[in-house]
Amino acid sequence: MTDAELDELLTNCPKLYHMAAAGSWPGIKKRGLLSTTALLDLYGVSGTERRNIEAERRPKSVALSAKGLPKAFVRDQLPMDDKGLVRCLTDGLSPTMWYRLLNGRVFFWLTRERLLRLLNAGVYQSEEHDVLELSARALVAAYKDRIWLCPMNSGSTKPFPHSRGKNTFARISDYPYTHWKAKRTRGERVVELAVDYAVPDVANFVTAVRRMKAGKTIKVLFSR
Repeated sequence: MTDAELDELLTNCPKLYHMAAAGSWPGIKKRGLLSTTALLDLYGVSGTERRNIEAERRPKSVALSAKGLPKAFVRDQLPMDDKGLVRCLTDGLSPTMWYRLLNGRVFFWLTRERLLRLLNAGVYQSEEHDVLELSARALVAAYKDRIWLCPMNSGSTKPFPHSRGKNTFARISDYPYTHWKAKRTRGERVVELAVDYAVPDVANFVTAVRRMKAGKTIKVLFSR
């Protein structure tokens, strides 16, 4: 992706979106947005418990607790399973390797449409969520060298497990934007933006936080 293409992407998709468990915003504001791996590090989770969370499919969300820290939640991975991953993974990757790869990154959607699709999916539509809206341009400027771009929903194998491998994620400079521009509308040329490990100062880039349920705003928690 060239600088001009990146500018086009950020013009077309000026906002990033992240869906967190209801009640998460105060902790995120204080400690940043952490990947699953970063959360497990912070809460001192190790051994079998850590492997079950980080290297295997999570059929339900997991609550984390530690002295001096507020309760945190690691979201389930219901849209993805081992059977689907075995069918679609390439380059010698195993489901365990894919889970670890995803768990080491913080993920954002580039369009509100993708966010709403997740908010209205399955069991999520009956739950409340804290939804963060960020300035895409500001986050990219600060984290450009730690960002990965992905042309698909990397955490889903349903209803069809689309092929994915070592090159599914690419750094900004390596992302084949021209290829996807020829095939997709402007909001779908990049589907996910991921940052390595954590965004500790994420509050600097947040423009709004909303408590949402099934795609509808219940309350505005923060706005600037």
